[in-house]
Amino acid sequence: MVNQSAAALPVPSFESSMSLARAHTDEDVTPGEIAVGVIIGRSSEYFDFFVFGIACVLVFPSLLFPFLSRLDGTLMAFAIFALAFVARPVGTAISMAVQRRWGRGTKLTLALFLLGACTAGMAFLPSYASVGSKAITALVILRIGQGLALGGTWDGLPSLLAMSAPPARRGWFAMIGQLGAPVGFILAASLFAYLYSSLSVAEFLDWGWRFPFFVALWWPCLPVCAWWWGSRMPSCCSSLNCSR
Repeated sequence: MVNQSAAALPVPSFESSMSLARAHTDEDVTPGEIAVGVIIGRSSEYFDFFVFGIACVLVFPSLLFPFLSRLDGTLMAFAIFALAFVARPVGTAISMAVQRRWGRGTKLTLALFLLGACTAGMAFLPSYASVGSKAITALVILRIGQGLALGGTWDGLPSLLAMSAPPARRGWFAMIGQLGAPVGFILAASLFAYLYSSLSVAEFLDWGWRFPFFVALWWPCLPVCAWWWGSRMPSCCSSLNCSR
């Protein structure tokens, strides 16, 4: 009797059947379709991060820390830069809760638009001369938002790509996500280099540096559309075939 009652008891687990059912995984998507979304998504994420890093050297010491020396202002800017890496684990924990409740698609969409909104918000950042320390506080909040968003996207499409890849090429497909770093850096550095060489120093510090951050207004739409196309097209085609 003891053995039979023990066998009848449910085995505890970290995930319930209901939460697993809500976690939409899109296993019917091909690795090639997922790879498109991974490369675009990773490029957008690293673009936002590298734009901030370049601005920490060229813009923020003069814009936000005019009361410090050039070296101290740069170090303070990079201290704010590091806040995103502290917030990333927290963003991952929050995003996994969102994924269990509403699915991977909702999680990635929210994370990408949060990343783009925080980056675009930096384009409207006032100077220390106009609002004082409130400008620094606003930059800190937006940077933490970037870290939370990146934590939400980090375990999304790349992990799905690795799980969906053919066993013989799993390492190759898992590597694709890392291509976003050089692509994002090339785009961010090229855009800043063009603006810095085309404008005067006064124009660049006044409005020119803001243009790369404005790019983040539309940039997150690309990975979201790529993910939507890769995940929805197979289901749409299958439903059309069934109706026929």
